[in-house]
Amino acid sequence: MSPTEPVYFVHISDTHFGPTRVYERHGFRPFPCAEALVAAINKLPQRPNFVVHTGDVATDPDPAAYRLAREVLGRLEAPVYYVTGNHDTAVSLKKYLPMGPKQDLSDDPNVLSYAFAVKGYRFVVLDMRGPDEIDPHGLLSPEQLTVARQEARPEGPPLTIFMHYPIQPLNSPWMDRNMLVVGGPELHRALLPARERLRGVFYGHVHRSMQTMRDGILYVAVPSTFAQFTAWPQDEVVVPDTAYPPAFNFVHLLPQQTIVHQHVIGRP
Repeated sequence: MSPTEPVYFVHISDTHFGPTRVYERHGFRPFPCAEALVAAINKLPQRPNFVVHTGDVATDPDPAAYRLAREVLGRLEAPVYYVTGNHDTAVSLKKYLPMGPKQDLSDDPNVLSYAFAVKGYRFVVLDMRGPDEIDPHGLLSPEQLTVARQEARPEGPPLTIFMHYPIQPLNSPWMDRNMLVVGGPELHRALLPARERLRGVFYGHVHRSMQTMRDGILYVAVPSTFAQFTAWPQDEVVVPDTAYPPAFNFVHLLPQQTIVHQHVIGRP
């Protein structure tokens, strides 16, 4: 039976906590931005069913950074789920950050891949973190491809996928050279059988709001919670966008459609 109730979730990404409250990156301090983020989410007029963080919780897998992340993100008044970013490790996320109820989809301690259900909707987290030598690219492993194929069958409940990296080209030279998943086209093909029930693929990494529709599948990137990048067709190198403020997305999953609202955070 198809769900009849909506599910609401908040999508955040790329908080980049450092080891101290005054740590700075790209000219901004992530810690006060994260505090403002949590306050804004907790004041939303519609309470989300959960919050999902699609990776780069910390800039380095430093225990001090993850403790600060737990201190701040632990104030969220909803269950929180995490995805492994290229700056994270699955081991660190599992060790330091509590998550909502879930079903693990991998026995590998170095992989964070799992599923959870809310009101009849199914949510799947894929771990595309590759070896350090290909960073900042992601990598589609045989194990995660198998998970995607098993999850993306034509029949089943409404399905939503979370990952850190984009798998579709973004028409920005530096992003397309550096940020995509190695094996992304194969992952897209694996998801195609579920396109009638796939409500969206949500990711971070690019520090930018982007939406891509391909073969009936919606791919949605969320801005960073503290600093953004430009992504113009002429951009050959990484350029911080100092005019674009921190933001998060509030996502409505309705029985027949997906709606994404972007909310800007006042920079502290």
